[in-house]
Amino acid sequence: MPDKHSLIPRLTKALGSKYVLTEGDDMAPYLTDWRKFYAGEAVAVVLPANTAEVASIVTIANEAECHLIPQGGNTGLCGGATPDNSPSNIVISMKRMNRIRHVDAISRSITVEAGCTLGEVKAAAAQHNLLFPLDLAARDSCHIGGNLSTNAGGLNVLRYGTARTQTLGIEVVLPDGRVLDLLSNLLKDNTGYSLRDVFIGAEGTLGVITAATLKLFPIPTATATAFVGLRDIAAGVSLLHKLQSTSEAGVVACELIPQIIIDHVRECYPDVVQPLTNPPAFSLLIELAGNGDNDALGGQFGDILNEALEAGLVVDATIAASEGQRQELWRIRELVPAAEIQAGDVYKSDVAVPISRLAEFYEDAAHAAKVICGEANVRVFAFGHIGDGNLHYNFAPPKGADDADVAAFARHFPAFDDMLVTLLAKYGGSISAEHGIGQKKRTMLLASKPAPVLDVMRTIKHALDPKGIMNPGKIME
Repeated sequence: MPDKHSLIPRLTKALGSKYVLTEGDDMAPYLTDWRKFYAGEAVAVVLPANTAEVASIVTIANEAECHLIPQGGNTGLCGGATPDNSPSNIVISMKRMNRIRHVDAISRSITVEAGCTLGEVKAAAAQHNLLFPLDLAARDSCHIGGNLSTNAGGLNVLRYGTARTQTLGIEVVLPDGRVLDLLSNLLKDNTGYSLRDVFIGAEGTLGVITAATLKLFPIPTATATAFVGLRDIAAGVSLLHKLQSTSEAGVVACELIPQIIIDHVRECYPDVVQPLTNPPAFSLLIELAGNGDNDALGGQFGDILNEALEAGLVVDATIAASEGQRQELWRIRELVPAAEIQAGDVYKSDVAVPISRLAEFYEDAAHAAKVICGEANVRVFAFGHIGDGNLHYNFAPPKGADDADVAAFARHFPAFDDMLVTLLAKYGGSISAEHGIGQKKRTMLLASKPAPVLDVMRTIKHALDPKGIMNPGKIME
């Protein structure tokens, strides 16, 4: 254990006493995740203001062999930014590193610090009539550093790709305190290993991301949004394929939302409007975007949906006629995470499967969960980004469950893990599409990745972090 009496003065000298938190009440918000599933300890929480201060902190921790836990907005779902119970932890909160460093409208790039919220980055891009398309429900609280550390996906992956795809360069502090400046805004830079990509998705286990240069895009001039009732999930996959093949505009988002989830959202938020008169078991929230005007795009969208209706893929649909109606449709989707919290201890996942096998996987996983719990003892709250094969395959306790029922339900979580690992191997899927591994999925990762892959990952970790100080207990060990 490091000597606290020598460590705290060194950190205080580097940052100032105001930004080195050591009292329990001051540190408490940083020591647990937002769902209150994970909690840990720390000798201090530090709040650096710039990259030089981060480098000083890392150097001090490396010399003292303390553990460092980088933390952004603390909105993660896998415990990746939460310390463990080691008394040698230092949590590095990036919230003060929130400057927009530079916008290059000609090159369509923006350089920002890791503590900027996603919403702040999107707003800064919009001031230049440009779009940063990464989008999550937590946009006003999650940080760019956390988005990159988990390689976040979100709502627009179908058209724009993951956080890694939308990143041109990064700045990162290595575990020995050196600063690796990779903040290029070049679209092409084929000079050896792509070091940028090593740190994106590494969840702070290889270094501390302090800044990033991100791609920007033109803002579409036309948008069309529809809520579409489906014959079944397979019909939704067929409709997506049809839209991608025939629409002149791009499919920006395609979200599968079961009616059981919509009903739960409306119970929690009674002012939410039911989008369809006679909703089926599954619906899609689809958004197209492109150039031109909204009326023309909406008309084209309506023609495609009418064809799908005649083909039996669709049973009902509504197209937003105004921005207000569009926001109402999206509100249903964006309230799902908050509504789930009100359902008790919900088992959450973010699996990925080939789109062509998504319907089969959905049915198999639902059946397996009911075998594990008993059909009356689980609600299948599985929804998500059907367009890129990413399902948030979640399970909730039964409606009206008391504390004892919820506790009994939570005891099935390890069985859910094992079931998903088995099914994902069958379908050629992944245990994590966008949430990362963190503490939650370490066992699942070890069970699902081939030994040579795990060996290479361990080799990289040891080469960059030989003392094992960076975010221990995350991803593998």
